[in-house]
Amino acid sequence: MDAAELALFALLIGAVLGVSVALVVAAAYRARDRAVRRGAITVPEGIGTVLAGMDDAAVVVDPSGTVVVASTPAAEAGLVEGRTLPEAQLALLARAARAGTASDPVVVPLRSAGEVRSVAVHARAIAPRLVLLVLHDVTEQERLAKMRRDFIANTSHELKTPAGAVSLLGEAIESAADDPAEVRGFARRLRAEAERLGALTTRIMTLSQLEADEPLAMREVPVDELVTGAIEAHAAQADAARVQIVRGGETGAQLYGDPRLLSEALGNLIANAIAYSSPATHVGVGVKTVGGVVEISVTDQGIGIAEDDQERIFERFYRADRARSRRTGGTGLGLAIVKHAVQRHGGEVRLWSRPGQGSTFTIRLPQAVRDAADEAALRHPTRSSDKKKRKRRKDSAA
Repeated sequence: MDAAELALFALLIGAVLGVSVALVVAAAYRARDRAVRRGAITVPEGIGTVLAGMDDAAVVVDPSGTVVVASTPAAEAGLVEGRTLPEAQLALLARAARAGTASDPVVVPLRSAGEVRSVAVHARAIAPRLVLLVLHDVTEQERLAKMRRDFIANTSHELKTPAGAVSLLGEAIESAADDPAEVRGFARRLRAEAERLGALTTRIMTLSQLEADEPLAMREVPVDELVTGAIEAHAAQADAARVQIVRGGETGAQLYGDPRLLSEALGNLIANAIAYSSPATHVGVGVKTVGGVVEISVTDQGIGIAEDDQERIFERFYRADRARSRRTGGTGLGLAIVKHAVQRHGGEVRLWSRPGQGSTFTIRLPQAVRDAADEAALRHPTRSSDKKKRKRRKDSAA
């Protein structure tokens, strides 16, 4: 073998050795990367146990957005082990946490069981490549917050109108000081706006108290007295509108509740029935007891309520006929108060209405149930009290 052949052979041997070394090095790097990846997706000890005891939906996700570990409630939110995150915003929050730029909890929409829920998402990195997402359902809190915002906005708008009218009428009275007839006319309008403003503030306070779950002054309330009082309180309004109020149905029913709130709720229904009725028609107030439930119905022969409006008629400040409501001084809070007052007493309000045929609002409340001892105490309070005293003395002697 000559020198040229030896050199070629040596070159071949070197090439083979070089390739072999390169392959060994590459294999070592790949093995190291696999080991790093295996170590990175290993869930820290104890995380699974913690997630198993959580009431909120919580998941651990890897860099691909796949759920590695999930709490039991997570399945209800569509977060299942072995599947990717269902919402792009969740994946974005996970990437931000992995990069170290996670912020305070973020509220995101999440579709679950066919409905969209609002969830506050906490995202924190728990390993170089793993992120923990904790989802707390805040749908109800968001709804209440929106209701508060809408309530403040609507209240401000409603208060602005009579307040502005009072200011303008005050200026008009000042400018017409030399004309007694004009002053009297402006004064009547001023009084009407002041009464409207007072009614609005009173109803706002009542609704706020109902929504604040303040204790009610509960006692036994005779339905006959409740109905009679509400009718008498609105007799002048009915006479002015040339509408007759007719009382019918059963007598002797009893309710257990706050008489002031129940009277206001029934009064609001009667006032609305009169306001939305045509002259020479009548408003009926009927009572009946069905299966332990007292039903008080208020029926009118008015303009009726369109089907689309019926779904929103109990919302605060909602008016099916704004023009008529303005003319009659309506605040848009009467039916909202009815709904909340009845619900606070464990009842419900039902509505039947047809445009052009009239409407029927029915308050359904549990009937007051008394045992024999309670019945005797109500009929003969002194005698019952004496019996209780004798029983206490006998128990003490024993």
